[in-house]
Amino acid sequence: MALNISAWSIRKPIPSLVLFVVLIALGAVSLKTLPITQMPNIDIPIVTVTIVQTGAAPSELETQVTKNVENAAAGVVGVKHITSSVSDGVSVTTVEFQLETPADRAVNDVRNAMANIRSELPQSIEEPSIQRVDVEGMAIVTYVRRRCRAFAASPRSSAPAASTVKSGSRCCPTG
Repeated sequence: MALNISAWSIRKPIPSLVLFVVLIALGAVSLKTLPITQMPNIDIPIVTVTIVQTGAAPSELETQVTKNVENAAAGVVGVKHITSSVSDGVSVTTVEFQLETPADRAVNDVRNAMANIRSELPQSIEEPSIQRVDVEGMAIVTYVRRRCRAFAASPRSSAPAASTVKSGSRCCPTG
């Protein structure tokens, strides 16, 4: 006589129901104790280099300062992406590293690279500010949902289409 669990459960439903309730209760307790946060603690290695030169034009800062900073940062091991922003008297360069790179090492490597090129930078600049970007408590990803308002006329209606959206357009990319 083979053990037929389904037939036994039909004949005696109480043990199966008790097991079901116990598993649901354990699942609920486990879910309550699971540490889920809306803003998780993560360590993304991003470093900013801010250089101020009072009275300097953006084009002057770009050629004399920003290009040198970008070239020096590009030589650092583990760099993923470099972005610079230049305005009147201020150059901000953001260096993003691979996720495997420890943030402290990234800051130290960028600081060493800036120390190596300090003599090539104009003497009138203030001391470069090298800081780690702390993303703790900030949103990691933000999703934007856009609704396409364009629609075509109904086959039953004699009204003209409100607007026509071509496949691959910005509003309806899938067509």
